[in-house]
Amino acid sequence: MLTIKSASEAVSPEQLLQLIKYPCLTEKAINLYNERQYTFIVDRSATKTKIKYIIENIFNVKVTDVSSLMIPPKTKRVGKFIGKRSKYKKMIVKLREGDKITELFN
Repeated sequence: MLTIKSASEAVSPEQLLQLIKYPCLTEKAINLYNERQYTFIVDRSATKTKIKYIIENIFNVKVTDVSSLMIPPKTKRVGKFIGKRSKYKKMIVKLREGDKITELFN
């Protein structure tokens, strides 16, 4: 588990990326790009302050707001078998005016 004691603490990018699993590229999330809001699927132990610190340092942008959602498990059925998808955490990050994250599309 990554612990951040101060903003000046030296942490490698590999350790930072352990908390962010992948960007959410659904139609609803892509529509938020015009409002400078980016959605990421993150580790369930991640907090808003950690995600803000990670996004600001990896992408060199200024984060103004972070919203978090815990998506509940869903029941799925394939034929006669019934199973559950695991729950996961989603974070929506809002950037200041003029900032963009263009590395998501490379």
